[in-house]
Amino acid sequence: LLFIHSAWAGPVGEQSIGWHQQVGIKNAENIKLTEEAARNGRIVGGAIAPVFAHPYLAGLLIDIVGLSSPSACGGSLLSSSRVLTAAHCWFDGRNQAHRITVVLGSPFLFHGGVRVSASAIAIFPTYDSRTFANDIAMLYLPVQVPLSGEIQPIALPSGTLLQMDYSNKLVTAAGYGRYSDVTNPTTNTQARNVLLEVIPLEKCRSYYGDLVQDSNICTNGYGGVGICQGDSGGPLTTNVQGQQVLIGVSSFVARDGCELEYPSAFARVSSYIHWIRVQL
Repeated sequence: LLFIHSAWAGPVGEQSIGWHQQVGIKNAENIKLTEEAARNGRIVGGAIAPVFAHPYLAGLLIDIVGLSSPSACGGSLLSSSRVLTAAHCWFDGRNQAHRITVVLGSPFLFHGGVRVSASAIAIFPTYDSRTFANDIAMLYLPVQVPLSGEIQPIALPSGTLLQMDYSNKLVTAAGYGRYSDVTNPTTNTQARNVLLEVIPLEKCRSYYGDLVQDSNICTNGYGGVGICQGDSGGPLTTNVQGQQVLIGVSSFVARDGCELEYPSAFARVSSYIHWIRVQL
């Protein structure tokens, strides 16, 4: 079963405050240890896939003020110099980032690929770190990253896609996070994806109450699949005539664990499309 993790919320009202220390830093440490083990030949089947399946996927290594260990998030490349992510990756209500290194074109978070430190960040003006409301941010890169087969921007929704709620549609989440609730690093160190079904917001609210807003999109956790440890800010996509289109930014899941069949919540890209386009 596959999981990719975001901030914690929950049926008991856990909030995003302190997410980096509770989740992000621990996850980054696990990913690093696992990658090093794979590179040293200690993991069976740890070979890198010959073709990177998600060329728009960005890994984020985050340095936090006052802390020595980095945290980790995900993001989506929108152009050669812009990456969309979750606002709580920058500030979770307690921990403040001071540097974000963007990793592109690598299935590994700590090794390989193109690495660029973001020069600026724009947080959505009404982001609320206590409730996850408007949990989206744009990273500015100081250079134009060369595009290739491994590094490509993802399309934004337009036209009729802006009006769709995607209920009952199958969509894809991608990231570098863990497979399950276990504390040991996964034996698969590569970026990966999971197929999820979008559920109506009313059903999502039955789990999370008022944390779920009209500007969210939720996916089910049936069969114990969903987003799990480590990839707040990562992409939720739909396939439109063979092209991946970004429809969500990974925001929060239940604090009680990834395998309990709770929904996963994302910021709905269409709700912020004007702001996103202004940042481009």
